[in-house]
Amino acid sequence: MTKKQRAFLKWAGGKFKLMDELSRHLPKGDRLVEPFVGAGSVFLNTNYPSYLLCDINQDLIGLYQIVKDRTEEYIVAAKALFCEEMNNKEAYYDVRQRFNRSKDPFSRAVYFLYLNRHGFNGLCRYNRKGEFNVPFGSYKKPYFPEQEIRAFSVKAQKAEFKCIGYEQAFELAGQGDVIYCDPPYAPLSSTASFTTYVGAGFTLDDQALLARYSRHTAMERGIPVLISNHDIPLTRELYHGARLATLQVQRNISQNGSKRNKVDELMALYDETYHLESID
Repeated sequence: MTKKQRAFLKWAGGKFKLMDELSRHLPKGDRLVEPFVGAGSVFLNTNYPSYLLCDINQDLIGLYQIVKDRTEEYIVAAKALFCEEMNNKEAYYDVRQRFNRSKDPFSRAVYFLYLNRHGFNGLCRYNRKGEFNVPFGSYKKPYFPEQEIRAFSVKAQKAEFKCIGYEQAFELAGQGDVIYCDPPYAPLSSTASFTTYVGAGFTLDDQALLARYSRHTAMERGIPVLISNHDIPLTRELYHGARLATLQVQRNISQNGSKRNKVDELMALYDETYHLESID
């Protein structure tokens, strides 16, 4: 059995632990299109001939492009921040401020990894001004993921990265492509709205639009689409007509470790078996 490859970023809702099961639901194709690439665990642990990896987070896409094109230079610069004297509140908030002021893509990419590994829970969150605002995480010795960066860089030679929304990503898909969507998840309750990672967040309207895009893309263009989300009545209603499967996953967002219970995960596949009569 092939050893799974970890992403070099910590990421809320990452798919690393799910890959064995998730892979079974992904159709075969010439290229995998991911409109919500996140930390890239699905990209790293699948074997498509090529990839189109998209996200609306410019910092994320900029980082991936630099890791792909300037690997050694990036590793040297980023590793320099992973030392004892940089692992304290004062240093962290100084880097966060520099990151928020910087317009240089390379500097932002270096700071982004530092903030990701030293910030609370590896969260990626911005305020309304577009400033990164995750607090310091107080970890004993943050890990510098050099081997994971190198592995990502090698695999990234088969990938194209684009900072675009999911609608544009769908438009760029063509025959032979497979689309995998891992959107910010629908809230488990009216109070659980922890999905605001970039800008205004991903609304329930967006959830419904994504489902519609997926149905139409499979039905009218013959391109299969797999979506993952919480397995709740809302998502089952949204993905009516798709082939549904349930997986279980350990969630690590709760601050209280005892509340990190397994939450069912829904896999909704729209493919060539999807018919017009399944749309009401």
